[in-house]
Amino acid sequence: MIHPDTVPDGYRQNAKGDLVAIGNIKQIDLLRDELVQFVIEEGKHVAEIATDFKSSALKEIAAFVNQSASEHGVELGGKKGNVSLLSYDGRFKVIRANAENLVFNEQLIAAKALIDECLVEWTKDSSDEIKTIVNQAFQTNKAGEISTARVLGLRSLEIDDERWSRAMQAIGDSITVVGSKTYLRIYERVGDTDEYRQISLQG
Repeated sequence: MIHPDTVPDGYRQNAKGDLVAIGNIKQIDLLRDELVQFVIEEGKHVAEIATDFKSSALKEIAAFVNQSASEHGVELGGKKGNVSLLSYDGRFKVIRANAENLVFNEQLIAAKALIDECLVEWTKDSSDEIKTIVNQAFQTNKAGEISTARVLGLRSLEIDDERWSRAMQAIGDSITVVGSKTYLRIYERVGDTDEYRQISLQG
């Protein structure tokens, strides 16, 4: 395939990378191509506007948080940098939220071994329901990744067993933060209710 900008006049490049004279292309195929090209170009333009808006809005929010902290001695962001701002009339709400990207290190293997010890004993004379729950938590997706949400969800189970407690501690120790992403969400209150409806920035 050659770069689209280098396709000679009077030709179009097909999906296989072949150059085809425009005169040999069906009119409906040309119209379809023009439609797709138009939609994509407009979509890219909208995406750029949305990206610029989010960047600008996050900078303004950060500036306000710093100003408020310096003037009133109040830390709006907290440790994670999350902040929720309301308009004066309460009609609009702006939320800046940070989501951490979590992965597990090798200590998760130790946690799984401790849990397996518990399961062998617990499921001798009982149902396999809890075993199913645990095994599902440690299943990997197509990319070979374990769901952090499912594994961390095990820590909410109230189980009085020293080995289980050690396993839950090992799960906690195995968590590694590999990055974070900041999200901007904006909402408008629904009528006179306490419910807020998100205003989509995706179009």
